[in-house]
Amino acid sequence: MNKLIPLTFAIVMAAIGIARAEDMIGEDLSAAPKQQYFPLELSGTLLKANSTGAITIGYRDASFPFSFKRPDQAGPEGYAIELCKGVVEEISRELHDKPVRIDYKLVTSDTRIEAVTSGEADLECGSTTANLERQKSVSFSPITYVAGTKLLVKRDSGIHTYKDLHGKTLVVTAGTTNEAALKQLNDKYKLGMIIASAPDHQQSYDMLAAGKADAFATDDALLYGFIARNHAQKSLAVVGDFITYDAYGIMFRREDPLMAEAVRRAFATMAEQGKLVRTYRRWFLQPTPTGENLNLPISLQLTEAWRALGIDAF
Repeated sequence: MNKLIPLTFAIVMAAIGIARAEDMIGEDLSAAPKQQYFPLELSGTLLKANSTGAITIGYRDASFPFSFKRPDQAGPEGYAIELCKGVVEEISRELHDKPVRIDYKLVTSDTRIEAVTSGEADLECGSTTANLERQKSVSFSPITYVAGTKLLVKRDSGIHTYKDLHGKTLVVTAGTTNEAALKQLNDKYKLGMIIASAPDHQQSYDMLAAGKADAFATDDALLYGFIARNHAQKSLAVVGDFITYDAYGIMFRREDPLMAEAVRRAFATMAEQGKLVRTYRRWFLQPTPTGENLNLPISLQLTEAWRALGIDAF
């Protein structure tokens, strides 16, 4: 590993610090805590939800298994989408069980932060790293996943690490932490990589599959997802040590204390009811609702982060 990789413990502790600082929700709310919380005066996102009856979720269309959309489905699905629905359930509870409709807005790596800050999306539910730079613009939920940057390559490429990419083309997705990290790595160590940026993860993958790039760098879970969805186990492989670690979170607007409290309560409820662990298992340890098998156990980093929420059974 190189100097770009932060210590695992530091990642977990930093992300825990971050955490603390078109369907109708119709699930049974009887399992919610008996002592419900009702704000005395609404403001921010909760006021908007109360007046419009809706929350807008920003989603990604090719961040499987976190947030993606099948052509034959009306709305997106995925691990992050399910967790965001848990947040909307909490908003409904805090509005005295008022029904709250979910609207969806497609976002990309480049547009997701602006969508939240401008009010086009109230929650961004994808594969977004909760880092210090982004905290200047948005707030984040507790940790939802801990990923790390790796490389996706063709099995016969002879590429085993980023050091093998001298003079070769590496594709990254524009607006991601992976893009910034690989450009910094290339410049710092004069690796001679040709770095191309694609608008979204699907186009990055397509460049690799078509032979227009020698490697695709992004978070490991996303890479394993592409292999599974495309049944490419025999032709593609995820290689190399972790280049970065990235703690994911759900984005929402800053300086919105009622929304921050609703997000905190939502995760506390999902932790207490076992929903966080069940949702993780459904998308990463069992055949997904779309049939893929990822077999990615809960990492030590995520385990420690979730222990801070009171979870002790994984």
